[in-house]
This record gives sequence, structure tokens and C-alpha cells, in this order.
Amino acid sequence: MTVKLVAIDVDKTLVDDEKQLHEKVIETIKAASQRGVKVVICSGRPLPGLKQILTDLNLADQKDQYVVCFGGSVVQSTAGEVIMSQGLAYEDYLDLELIAHKLDLPFHAVSMDRIYTANRDIGYYSMYESNLVNMPLSYRTPAELKEIPLIKAMFVEEPAKLDQAFAAGRALFAAKEDRVTFVKSQPFFLEANTKGVDKAQALTKLCAYLGLDLSQDVMAIGDGGNDLPMIKAAKIGVAMANALPEVKAASDFVTADNNHDGVAVAIEKFILA
Repeated sequence: MTVKLVAIDVDKTLVDDEKQLHEKVIETIKAASQRGVKVVICSGRPLPGLKQILTDLNLADQKDQYVVCFGGSVVQSTAGEVIMSQGLAYEDYLDLELIAHKLDLPFHAVSMDRIYTANRDIGYYSMYESNLVNMPLSYRTPAELKEIPLIKAMFVEEPAKLDQAFAAGRALFAAKEDRVTFVKSQPFFLEANTKGVDKAQALTKLCAYLGLDLSQDVMAIGDGGNDLPMIKAAKIGVAMANALPEVKAASDFVTADNNHDGVAVAIEKFILA
């Protein structure tokens, strides 16, 4: 069983709970790369938010190495060349902004290079996201965003409050599900992408670009709901020990958790053995 590409989620998968990359994981990924396996980081983050990780893995600023960013909305080389991009329509952004207003949820939208919020009192998790992904955060009214290409939008709040609001506003979210996909990427992040956008479809397009087959040549490793499509679609789907129950159930193998080098364990088992 030859793995030609390994797709790896970042938060709660590649890095530990302190957002640190372990030396064991770095060494194992470098060893896989040296064997000719493509290592593709698949994240909700934009490229600037992955720069340090890519540098640590010797994958940064290369025209023949690739990342899946924004939860599957963008595929690009680590040098920045965009291979595929599918953004959020302005009309959908306006509908989502209205839902956030009705439910009193902090909310922001993301472009390729900046985070925008119409909240005058900027939410804590909008600031957290800005710091996490190394992107500037700006206040803009919805009208001011009409000419700015948006990639995705995010409802951001304390987990309990976010879950309560989602349950209370279920009908509002359901009314948008013909055009928008909602997925929890973190307990405090509910992401909204154009319908059909996920890590699996992004990897399908990247594999076609590289002459590979997602269902035959790829191992995918993740923990969250936004990883589920690629774990189901890949030849080998690997769930972290800290993954959601539904992710574990859909996987072919459950590895160690993100604090105990689970990515390294999976790569050693399926690629380096």
C-alpha cells in the first residue's frame, strides 16, 4: 500500500494543545518527504498562518509543495501561487452577517490577506484568530466589503454560548444550507464556506493537478468535523485519539493524540515501515 501524498490537519492534529510542533513529528514528516511523499498541510488557516510550521518542516516558499487553506476554499503552492480558489458570495456574507446580528454572535469575514468585522466591539475570538493566523484585523461595515473578495465567514464565541446560539437559530442556519456549509473547526469557531467547499474537494482538485487519486494514493489525518470529508475520501483515513467520535468511526486507523505525536505514529506505520 503506497502512500504518495499525506494530508494533515493542523490544530489538534499536527500541533499539540499549546500550538507547538514536536521534534518527533518534524523528523517523521521530513523522512516522508525525503521518500518522495507529498506532505500537504490542510487547515482552516490562511498561508500566512502556516508559514512557521512550513518553515519548520522544510516546506515553505516552494513552487512544488502545496497547502489547502481556509478549510478547502484555497489550494496554493507554499510559495503563494493559487491553484484553486472558491470564495464566499457577497450576498451570502450579508445573510450570514444578519444571522449573527439576530443571534448576538461575534462574527467576521476573511479575505486572502485580512480579517474583517462589522462588530464595533470586536469579539475576543476575532482577535484570537487574527493573532493565530498572522493576519491583520480591520473594522468595516458590510457595505464596505462589497468589492472585497471574501473566502469564508466565521461565527466566533465561547463554546457554550456558540452552541446555544446555533441551537436557538437552527432554522436561520438551515435556510442557508442550500448555499453555505457550516462546520465547527474549533469549539469556539463555526465556519461558513460556500456549499461544496471542504478539504476533500480541495484535495481532489490538487490530486488531479498532480496526477494522483485521492481514493488510491492519499492518507489523510485529522481530528475535527472539517476533517471528516477528507478522512472518508482518502485511501487511508487516520483519526487522532482526541478526534470527535464520528471522525474516529469513519477512520481506518486511530493514532495517538496530538500531545503524543499521533501524526508521527501514523506516518511511521503507513509510510516509513
